[in-house]
Amino acid sequence: MNVLRFVVVAVESGAKALVPAIDGQSLIELVAVFEAQRGYEPSGGYAGIIPAHFNFGDLRLYYEAREERQWPSPHHAWLLGCDCGEVGCWPLTARIAITATEVTWSDFGQEHRPDWDFQGFGPFAFEREQYATAVSSAVEALG
Repeated sequence: MNVLRFVVVAVESGAKALVPAIDGQSLIELVAVFEAQRGYEPSGGYAGIIPAHFNFGDLRLYYEAREERQWPSPHHAWLLGCDCGEVGCWPLTARIAITATEVTWSDFGQEHRPDWDFQGFGPFAFEREQYATAVSSAVEALG
């Protein structure tokens, strides 16, 4: 099983961004390396999502893809946004599947580059209780 935590990063506006880290590695770095290895241009360019800049709803539900108006679509979430601070400008999307014991991120994609193939990136599977704790800690850190 993978281990998830969120790094809370202050951004220029004074708001806070949430950056997922999987097994101690930033998702921003993981996906940038993956894209660069495949020759995708521009590769990277991601940053954490900034809840103060977009209404994600209840983040505990959002990260389970259960928010009433789930972005970008049911069972999916924007895990990263653009390094400009706008989530919809350059989002990294993943499918979130939940069972009684685990949460899995899979089927990654870049909405603005639908021809980019993310096969081989992930899936990442987390123990459900550890995942819930990581999300709750992130929400609390946002204040």
